[in-house]
Amino acid sequence: MHDRNTSISSNIKIDDFGTTADGSQTKLYTLEHPGGLRIRVSNFGATLVSCETRDKNGNFSDLILGYDSVKGYEGPKNPYFGASVGRYANRIANGRFTLDGKDYDLAANNDPAGIPCHLHGGNKGFSHVIWHAEPAADGRSITFSYLSKDGEEGYPGNLTARVTFSLTDEGELVWEATATTDAPTVVNLISHSYWNLSDDHSTPITDHELTLFADSYLPTTPGMIPLGEPAPVEGTPMDFTRPHVIGERIEDDFEALKLGIGYDHCWVLSGSRKDGVALAARLKDPKSGRVLEVLTNQPGLQFYSANWVCKDDFSGDNPPGKGGLAYGSRGACCLETQGFPDAPNQPAFPSAVLRPGETYQHLLIHRFSAE
Repeated sequence: MHDRNTSISSNIKIDDFGTTADGSQTKLYTLEHPGGLRIRVSNFGATLVSCETRDKNGNFSDLILGYDSVKGYEGPKNPYFGASVGRYANRIANGRFTLDGKDYDLAANNDPAGIPCHLHGGNKGFSHVIWHAEPAADGRSITFSYLSKDGEEGYPGNLTARVTFSLTDEGELVWEATATTDAPTVVNLISHSYWNLSDDHSTPITDHELTLFADSYLPTTPGMIPLGEPAPVEGTPMDFTRPHVIGERIEDDFEALKLGIGYDHCWVLSGSRKDGVALAARLKDPKSGRVLEVLTNQPGLQFYSANWVCKDDFSGDNPPGKGGLAYGSRGACCLETQGFPDAPNQPAFPSAVLRPGETYQHLLIHRFSAE
């Protein structure tokens, strides 16, 4: 028996998630694995709204920050909680790039250190649109699709993007993004979830242990644009090649940490690849025993320690977080697998260009355990 706002389609529970400011209805889809993994995703922003797993004592808890309805996700201070971000995630210097001899101007919607740049797709990127939902008949996956028209946010080409959330037989959560275009363009789609593996999201993640399978990272300008040449992590607080507590060195007198007010940089992944996928990160909460492993086919991982998430954000136009909780700085961390920031302006980086006849593919696998 379901209430009038709930339905079942293709073995996936569907609930109302609220109405946007322009009157559009949004939905929340629940997928569940019998082994103890349950996710909820919304067609607003192809957003991962919750991800619930068990700890070492069998307690079942949500592991990501977010909101209880769509109102928070469309709010002006939503820090992209759980969203599928694009057309180009992360930063593009000055909001400009040149492709095939033609200049393109994008919104300069972010200005760290007073230096304008384009961030996460612009004023209304993929995180703030309603995607078309296609639940799978077996109830184990759902695909969202979105047509980004030529000129949207300044990007060239009609781009068809698809994001699939699926639960595997092994109890993994897989996020896979693909895209095709009818004209040359640039693409960098990411999943922007904020992870806190504890049972209490009022506590910071500075006691979580992190391993990054990366020997180098990308130093940046004060505007958080990569300088170009990767720098070795060895001997610096950027070295997570073996497990380190996140808060152990976060306040060190180190230029990268001062610029980011903590960790907010792209690491260059160096793990060995099997079938095109490599282990990128391992996050552990020592209290709950929960472990998250992240695997990907992408060249980089942006580790962000949520330095800019402030309790003051959860007032006025933005509602509180889930359950009325106002999250604080470093209350979670993002492990965003991706192409390199500002790649459209840096020829030495792996190319972000997508041309007609090609298919962009980003594979992100989350493995959960407890120990």
